[in-house]
Amino acid sequence: MSRLMLIACLVLPVLVGCKKEDASQAQVKAPMSAPTTDDRQAWVDYLNDVVPRNMAGIANQPYVYLLPGTSEPDFQEQYNRLVEKAQSDVARGIISGNLLAYASPASDKMADLVVTAFDGVPVDSMKGVRVLFIGNAADSDRVQAAVTPAGVEYVFVDTAR
Repeated sequence: MSRLMLIACLVLPVLVGCKKEDASQAQVKAPMSAPTTDDRQAWVDYLNDVVPRNMAGIANQPYVYLLPGTSEPDFQEQYNRLVEKAQSDVARGIISGNLLAYASPASDKMADLVVTAFDGVPVDSMKGVRVLFIGNAADSDRVQAAVTPAGVEYVFVDTAR
């Protein structure tokens, strides 16, 4: 009887571990599609899906910059504030192990913002930092050209899928 109890005690944690593994595999979701509107909450939900998928090897909380669509009544004011914040963050210096994520339904304006934020950043000063640009393919090359001299790893996610 004591042998059966010992065997049960040894096998039970293995079986529980297998069930936990199966549960975690079942929770993997398919990637969300990018919103086709300027709906802010839809974009927040989308970023909450895309950003974690691009965090492999990143140890710190990401910097996420979401610019609203141009249909917002105070778009220019929000754009100006976000440019100022992005420039300040980059000028202060971003250390290795961080991710900067930039997204907007106004991809061209977000590309402008990234180019402005990285203007004057010293060459190779941001090695080990990942820049995630979520937007239109037409804007990707311009963003990549602006951020690459800083030594970042550039990742692009096309919202036009």
